[in-house]
Amino acid sequence: MPMFWDTATMQFSGRTMTAAVITQLPCYTRIPLGFWREMIATPPSLSHLRRQGPASAPPHGKFAACSLPQTPGNGGGLALPAGPCRRATTTRPAMSRRKPVSGSLSAAGPAHGRQAVLSRFFHSTGSLKSTSCPTEAAAKANHGSAAPSASTAQPHLPPLVATEVNKGKKRPLEKDGPVKKKAKKVQEKEERNDLVMPGNPEPKKCLRTRTVSKSLEKLKEFCCDSAVPQNRVQIAPLQERFAVLPKCTDFEDISFQRAKNAISSEDSKSQVNQKDSQFGLSHRTHENLQKTSDKPSNKRSKSIYTPLELQYIEMKQQHKDAILCVECGYKYRFFGEDAEIAARELNIYCHLDHNFMTASIPTHRLFVHVRRLVAKGYKVGVVKQTETAALKAIGDNKSSLFSRKLTALYTKSTLIGEDVNPLIKLDDAVDVDEILTDTSTSYLLCIYENKENIKDKKMGNIFIGIVGVQPATGEVVFDSFQDSPSRSELETRISSLQPVELLLPSDLSEQTEMLIHRVTAISMRDDRIRVERMDKVYFEYSHAFQAVTEFYSKVVDDIKDSQSFSGIINLDKPVICSLAAIIRYLKEFNLEKMLSTPENFKQLSREMEFMTINGTTLRNLEILQNQTDMKTKGSLLWVLDHTKTSFGRRNLKKWVTQPLLKLREINARLDAVSEVLLSESSVFGQIENHLYKLPDIERGLCSIYHKKCSTQEFFLIVKTLYHLQSEFQALMPAVNSHVQSNLLQTVILEVPELLSPVEHYLKILNEQAAKIGNKTELFKDLSNFPLIKQRKDEIQEVTDKIQIHLQEIRKILKNPSAQYVTVSGQEFMIEIKNSAISCIPADWVKVGSTKAVSRFHSPFVVENYRHLNQLREQLVLDCNTEWLDFLENFNKHYHSLCKAVHHLATIDCIFSLAKVAKQGDYCRPTLQEEKRIMIKNGRHPVIDVLLGEQDQYVPNSTNLSDGCCRQYI
Repeated sequence: MPMFWDTATMQFSGRTMTAAVITQLPCYTRIPLGFWREMIATPPSLSHLRRQGPASAPPHGKFAACSLPQTPGNGGGLALPAGPCRRATTTRPAMSRRKPVSGSLSAAGPAHGRQAVLSRFFHSTGSLKSTSCPTEAAAKANHGSAAPSASTAQPHLPPLVATEVNKGKKRPLEKDGPVKKKAKKVQEKEERNDLVMPGNPEPKKCLRTRTVSKSLEKLKEFCCDSAVPQNRVQIAPLQERFAVLPKCTDFEDISFQRAKNAISSEDSKSQVNQKDSQFGLSHRTHENLQKTSDKPSNKRSKSIYTPLELQYIEMKQQHKDAILCVECGYKYRFFGEDAEIAARELNIYCHLDHNFMTASIPTHRLFVHVRRLVAKGYKVGVVKQTETAALKAIGDNKSSLFSRKLTALYTKSTLIGEDVNPLIKLDDAVDVDEILTDTSTSYLLCIYENKENIKDKKMGNIFIGIVGVQPATGEVVFDSFQDSPSRSELETRISSLQPVELLLPSDLSEQTEMLIHRVTAISMRDDRIRVERMDKVYFEYSHAFQAVTEFYSKVVDDIKDSQSFSGIINLDKPVICSLAAIIRYLKEFNLEKMLSTPENFKQLSREMEFMTINGTTLRNLEILQNQTDMKTKGSLLWVLDHTKTSFGRRNLKKWVTQPLLKLREINARLDAVSEVLLSESSVFGQIENHLYKLPDIERGLCSIYHKKCSTQEFFLIVKTLYHLQSEFQALMPAVNSHVQSNLLQTVILEVPELLSPVEHYLKILNEQAAKIGNKTELFKDLSNFPLIKQRKDEIQEVTDKIQIHLQEIRKILKNPSAQYVTVSGQEFMIEIKNSAISCIPADWVKVGSTKAVSRFHSPFVVENYRHLNQLREQLVLDCNTEWLDFLENFNKHYHSLCKAVHHLATIDCIFSLAKVAKQGDYCRPTLQEEKRIMIKNGRHPVIDVLLGEQDQYVPNSTNLSDGCCRQYI
């Protein structure tokens, strides 16, 4: 039988193959989907086709297909049906042939050909020429297979890619009846066409061109619909499928994309079902467009946002500059760009879930990951669930999503609360100091420039006001000063405070911006200073003055006529502007309460009390850090720091950066150090032992003051304070008789009285419940908590009803020894052996079972147990409310307790200086009013410690006076 086949050289993904169109034999072969799309998108020109003989186009809708070899990058192939065709052989270079597959077409012999391949038999712009008779075509085909034309051959490329036969789709050769029938029908159809075409070849050419066009349309349809039906909507180009996910801060209108998605969805449906009329398509497109527009959809994908994603988007719109940790059951999840940042910074896994990238962390590790993100300079928000399952079941929104809200925001300066405080994980105060080693000042510093004087502005001189707040300790400092173009005064304040966060207006002078850039570029403690910008509108004096007066009039009602309030209003204009910005910023974190007491405000540069050390001097003398690696080791503070407590260490830093100026105060401090150094009394040893391993009481009290503490932290702080109060109370007789220093006597004797209120609050608490965070059993005496008492009475009443119902259950089961069992948190279950399950009434609810027993709830238990769970969850909410009121009542003693902690810090610093004096054989200096410095055999304290026992340092003597001759060197 003559064979009609075409060969064409086709390139796909850098590979070349020779394909043959087989036009009779029905078979199934495989071809990659990407190959079909490539071939359809870029049809070859007629010059690329090499014709070996007259080709007979396959019938409409029938195709043979070729398959690329299965390779890792191939992506597999698609099984395509091939119509009736004649067998063809393919040529390939000398290589090892594949082993024949049993039951395949190769059983008929090599002349029949094993592989079916596809030829590009269409032209991009013109029509194909008519073919000659079959006999000539056969001769040319046989001749061409042996010697292909040199004009079109490409010897440097492999001429053929072997095809594979899908054994699951092909028909066996033994049952060739349908094949013969189809071949017969095709021959009859060709004979009818031949009767018409000899007299007029043009209709035949048009018919074949039209057949090719229809075949091409079918091929396009097959490529579009060759995927699994349920996944057809997801088929998209690679660039679209792997497009960048929408950023979490991008919330533009997506109505246009909804319409586009709806129309494209209808277009895909029209390709599947071509029998639909044009009106039907338009009608369904309009209906689906209305349906799709009812739900918000992702503008970069066709999927609809989930309810949780919609909730996240709404919260993200309100806090676009924060990384949100969303509580979802037992873990916290990040979404979108937040998830990518968290994955990069926390080294956790990030993956695609619905429309957003997502990452998650366990709830018990929240404080670790939040601290790590904050240390990198990010603002982190914690979003928690505000509903419980039992209360939601009886609410109006029982079928909706759990409601959530932002409960806390954290930055470097506002890292306060039980979510980030490791104290909540500790039960023993001895281990606290091993974990809580962060003794940095954590200042938030706001800077504002007064630009009213145009002349000074041109010269570079400017009047600056600053307000520094330390939310972790409640300290507030302010200052205003005239600064030169070098901004040396501002640099001095920044170097002294060492802030971790700067709050700046949107526009600053060029000189100030240069200083800010230089300061923030320096890495301190492996991280940099965070900069927060605020609109300059909030720094304007008219707006700032109104904001400050409204804040203080609302916070404290009786402060309007007080001297402290008038002192705030009479501050310099730049300070008022900075204070207003600080108030607005801290309101976002619910920390503005610390500014409500103007008595705590301290001016940073008090020339009559403290010495102001220039920033350049602090840096060159290496007071706080060395100039080599910017760390504390090798600095003066490192030499002097032998403190036992965190709050004592922060106080010593103030002493070093703000030396005293008044002679009386200096001598009082020297007297205290000398007495500790020379005294033989055991009082100081006992006090030092009490200071050892104390938690950071100062920060703990501030956390309590802001009502952000946990029960564990509160109990730890109060218990520590009570222990100190009792120990210092026992030492009072010995202090009165043995301590001579006025400074030491004052600070030691005042501590017991200042700490006396904590005993009352400690007796109220249940220690075991406080350590595990159980607020429902936290208070021993409920006489002061009537709401909790009432709720517990209701719970007890329902519990008694269920217990009484047990008698009725015993009668029903005829088992007087039946008891309730509790398994995996499920209470009040009746356990029955599976062999006796027939005695259970039909209306009982089966809760669980094993191979041996089954557990049930009676209808009465089901109803009352649901009510009991609702009361229990309501009790938790009531206890949280009472807990906040309890903390508010405790905060009445906040200032007295802070004063006691300050006394303890002073004692710790004096002990530290005494230890330094003892180790280095220092002598006490003698201070006089005359302006003279005389040092004999002086040794540099830092170098002396660094050299150690080598004793290579040579002492030096110094003699400087006001009236003597001086010489410049």
